[in-house]
Amino acid sequence: MHPDPIRPGEESVWDYPRPAIAQPNGRHVRIEHRGTVVADTRVAFRVLEISHPAGWYLPPGSIATGALLPYEQRSFCEWKGVAVYWHLAVGGEVLHDVAWSYPTPTAAFAGMVDHVAFYAASLDRCTVDGEVVRPQAGGFYGGWITADLGGPFKGAPGSAGW
Repeated sequence: MHPDPIRPGEESVWDYPRPAIAQPNGRHVRIEHRGTVVADTRVAFRVLEISHPAGWYLPPGSIATGALLPYEQRSFCEWKGVAVYWHLAVGGEVLHDVAWSYPTPTAAFAGMVDHVAFYAASLDRCTVDGEVVRPQAGGFYGGWITADLGGPFKGAPGSAGW
């Protein structure tokens, strides 16, 4: 896959590493749904992996108390380990399969134990430093696309073999 041309001040996801890495990040991450603040933090982890927009993992203390409901689904990431999934109770509704976390991540991701990532497509408003993000295409990956990222991004139709 050939990356798109990069504009000044833009990061190419094709310069991200493989294997993936977790990077502490002080940008302001906020999630809202149905007028309720679901999460708000300036101490998230950003997970970077070639061809993917960054995944944002928020500390459990930044998420509205009682909003996450455990779900039995599990998946395995060769870099991070076994993921557990969450439903989200907010505004009188339950959003299914909207978030995931790693309760016992691999050593390289130990700093983000129990941090939670959210699928932006499932929520009304996810922002990074006030910018509304675009969700990564496809139903499996949960990266958030911001204006400072250049693609193309894995997850779009035709990208399964990347």
